[in-house]
Amino acid sequence: MKAFPWILVLVVSLFLAACNRGSDASGPASSGGGGPSTSSGDYVGAMEKAHTLAIKTADLSNVNNAIQQFNVAEGRYPKDLDELVSMKYFPRLPAPPPGQQYVYDPATGRVALGLK
Repeated sequence: MKAFPWILVLVVSLFLAACNRGSDASGPASSGGGGPSTSSGDYVGAMEKAHTLAIKTADLSNVNNAIQQFNVAEGRYPKDLDELVSMKYFPRLPAPPPGQQYVYDPATGRVALGLK
């Protein structure tokens, strides 16, 4: 029975140490000066950029794919991108990202994004 108080003290000490660890403001989450709110903002911003890039890449890939399908079916590249819509390869062209436009070369059938 003499060991019981020491075990109780040990258990309470471990409990308090574990509780302290969860509320410690100087832990790794807050080191670096940014704090948790800044790092989550960076994450959200990075996710938005990745989402925008994925949509831009998918849209450009779809336009290039439609140009290649047109070439196989018609034996030539379209004169312009609107011909893809008139020939029903697209109901309408996907909108380019803000501040950019599609740059199409009918001689090579290549389309890219350029600044307006």
